[in-house]
Amino acid sequence: MSFTVEERGNPNSLNYRLFFKNADGKYISPFHDIPMYADESQNIFHMVVEVPRWTNAKMEIATKDLLNPIKQDVKKGKLRYVANVFPHKGYIWNYGAIPQTWEDPAHKDRDTGCCGDNDPIDVCEIGSKVCSRGEVIKVKALGVLAMIDEGETDWKVIAINVEDPEANSLNNISDVQRLKPGYLEATVDWFRRYKVPDGKPENRFAFNDEFKDKDFAIEVIKSTHNFWKDLISQQTNAGELNCKNTCVSACDSLFCCSADEAKAAVGETSPCGKEEPIPSSVDQWFYYEKK
Repeated sequence: MSFTVEERGNPNSLNYRLFFKNADGKYISPFHDIPMYADESQNIFHMVVEVPRWTNAKMEIATKDLLNPIKQDVKKGKLRYVANVFPHKGYIWNYGAIPQTWEDPAHKDRDTGCCGDNDPIDVCEIGSKVCSRGEVIKVKALGVLAMIDEGETDWKVIAINVEDPEANSLNNISDVQRLKPGYLEATVDWFRRYKVPDGKPENRFAFNDEFKDKDFAIEVIKSTHNFWKDLISQQTNAGELNCKNTCVSACDSLFCCSADEAKAAVGETSPCGKEEPIPSSVDQWFYYEKK
């Protein structure tokens, strides 16, 4: 199963979009049409890479747009970049999401006491390769961190690309602690403080800031897949989410998007153009004392 991407608009601008196609060249939704499992028998998941490691642009699957392309998050009319909170530079992993998952904002998690954040579940891929934006890779879950972001549950799955040279040695969160000392502590620190430069408070975590293991992570992923199933079968109110897809829903479903409709939606966006410059301020470091 292979996927390709098509750029539209100008990179580093408000009109930039990254659309997805399957092996047949058919436009698809990375949220709904890419299967969650790459290999269910081995608990291998697909991951859609939104943000390559070391970069700052806050790119994400546009859950409210038709075909859910990747686009850059916008705040107060400006493109959003994550700040570099010393000693971190950009995202410190390949960051993305597992397709066909959804953190239900109407469901209060029994462990965190908070409802879901209305997005697919997030993944931090800790392999050696810097992935490309829009790349779809196969990963195995190693553990999970339960972040509380402004009162919402925001799970962060720690995973490794199955093709990574270290993949065979990394099978649980304890292996990450042993083979990549400091990485998990840095991950907590990154998520705790990355919004502080924007005037937000530090994020909190359940389980005393500790990571849960592989089995726990897989169960969390499966639960968000069940929430997505309710969403796509119209058992749950979608709200502002765009659930149209080209491969999953039956032809008579409200969520079915025809090939012609998909092609027209892409055609309405701007053709791929010249890359806009990234503001120099994006490279600045932000310093402040840890509490």
